[in-house]
Amino acid sequence: MLLATNEVLEDIEYYLPDKATTEKIAQFFSLFSDYTRVRMLSALAVSPLCVTDLSRILNINQTTVSHQLRILRDLNAVSYERRGKILYYKLADSKINDVLLLGVEQLGY
Repeated sequence: MLLATNEVLEDIEYYLPDKATTEKIAQFFSLFSDYTRVRMLSALAVSPLCVTDLSRILNINQTTVSHQLRILRDLNAVSYERRGKILYYKLADSKINDVLLLGVEQLGY
């Protein structure tokens, strides 16, 4: 078994993200760890939608949609626009869709 040289270990330590950055990266990838959130993000990649629309499309109750949207908002994955009394949610950044597409590509679909 070969052990890494001190130089290699120093290089690795230099490029390793710090604890706070690592936590943010882990939180970002947690967006994609839930079936419902992945479906919501996929739907929002196509078009802005309100809670009622998401509930109908995903065939889940509005309480569940609202709960998942709160998580997505807290992680800055979605933003919203108010139109009268209705909030329309959309992806906060197109890079989120890019990550979804990379996952699809990795799986060979």
